[in-house]
Amino acid sequence: MAKGEGGEQYSNASLLNKPVSSDGIKLARKHEHRNTLSVCNKICYAIGGAPYQITGCALGFFLQIYLLDVAQLDPFYASIILFVGRAWDAVTDPTVGFLVSRSPWTRFGRMLPWIVLSTPLAVLSYFLIWYVPPFENGKVIWYLFFYCLFQSLQTCFHVPYSALTMFISSEQKERDSATAYRMTVEVLGTVLGTAIQGQIVGMANAPCFPAPSDMLTEVSNLSMSGLNVTEPVISLEHTRAAYMIASGVICLIYILCAIILFFGVREQKESCRPRNEPMSFFQGIRLVMGHGPYAKLVMVFLFTSLAFMLLEGNFALFCSYTLGFRNDFQNILLVIMLSATLAIPFWQFFLTRFGKKTAVFTGSLSVVPFMILVVCLKSNLIVTYIVSFAAGVGVASAFLLPWSMLPDVVDDFQVQNPDSSGHEALFYSFYVFFTKFASGVSLGISTLSLDFAGYISRGCSQPEEVDITLKVLVSAAPVALIIIGLVILYTYPIDEERRQGNRKLLQEQRDEADSETDSTELSNMV
Repeated sequence: MAKGEGGEQYSNASLLNKPVSSDGIKLARKHEHRNTLSVCNKICYAIGGAPYQITGCALGFFLQIYLLDVAQLDPFYASIILFVGRAWDAVTDPTVGFLVSRSPWTRFGRMLPWIVLSTPLAVLSYFLIWYVPPFENGKVIWYLFFYCLFQSLQTCFHVPYSALTMFISSEQKERDSATAYRMTVEVLGTVLGTAIQGQIVGMANAPCFPAPSDMLTEVSNLSMSGLNVTEPVISLEHTRAAYMIASGVICLIYILCAIILFFGVREQKESCRPRNEPMSFFQGIRLVMGHGPYAKLVMVFLFTSLAFMLLEGNFALFCSYTLGFRNDFQNILLVIMLSATLAIPFWQFFLTRFGKKTAVFTGSLSVVPFMILVVCLKSNLIVTYIVSFAAGVGVASAFLLPWSMLPDVVDDFQVQNPDSSGHEALFYSFYVFFTKFASGVSLGISTLSLDFAGYISRGCSQPEEVDITLKVLVSAAPVALIIIGLVILYTYPIDEERRQGNRKLLQEQRDEADSETDSTELSNMV
């Protein structure tokens, strides 16, 4: 006899023996209402994911070029800041996940207090990242401190928010729907982050210094033309002010999204099963990494995330110097993000029609031809826009699919370990840990590679070695990493049949637990 059948018979017998059928109907309606999310709830939940994407997009696309050309740091020190900041961020994820899993329940929930309390300091530290201090000796310490501080505080926001998916409803259908809303808003967040940072900063690009050969060519051209050309001069101070204005706007959006999330979402207390006794940090590591499907999924997206992080972190420099589109790179980035936003509904349909695993293969491979084209074709602005738009379709899959597959792994763990519960934050935090670790490695290695290649800060042109390095960082290396990730994905065991089976088993467990809870409540009424 299936568990669900036994629970149903037990519930029916209880109702027949007790003359309180109206109360039973009320309880059933209460459970149904509790598990159903309104469109407003889903939108408010989704808006909570925007700050992470907006700030992440701004930092990912622009922090490297900001440190090199605006703050005027040596590439070696810039690489230290980027790598240490991301490595620190990666370490804080499982730490915060461990602390969240041990947090007591409050009247606001277990996840929401973390989100609200971390927001004010996170906003302040983010703003100070984009401020150039009036001293030279301590610049590296300044940026390293506030970058690490912001990453820690944002982790206190994002890890509980990611785990909140499991607590807004016990119905997988409702969670999947809320995740789709969230992915759409998060991609819109990347567009918003790219638009705000790119367009504001793009109006005040940092002036470049021509190389000696460029200066001779320019003087020769002016002498031959006999013209006295004067152009409006944008000082470095104007560029610094533009970065601060952009960060101020993003900070206001961050606060607004946190307020909407707090007042628009109600966290449901775990009622199906009692939580386990708190475990140690290293026990948590062994628990989550010991689950085979989770370990394979993490490895898949470790490599694919590293590929996309390399592309993201170096694309602004690639457009500015290798392609020569110094004044257009922010528009090219915006085209990619807009294309990714428009492609989200397509990938949502694709994964429901053909399965999530097939969607990951198709989406990741679809980016590869455009990564190759962008470095092989001769520099042309129109062609670059077309290639960027097409590449954005594949980039969309990188946003949607990882977070769509992670709840399936958590469900699979719960099916195989029915007596172990309350570890959702650990699964999410370790997943974020590996993606951020990939980001730190990519930014550190890429910036250090540019230093070895002879990168010239604020140079109007770069040595040929720098151009070759940028081509490798945005094309050859990402393509190789994507292929490695897809080879690992081939062994990922959770297909559609297993996913649907897990869903039915978990639903039977929840129905059985709810039936026992209803019987207890009805007995107490009588």
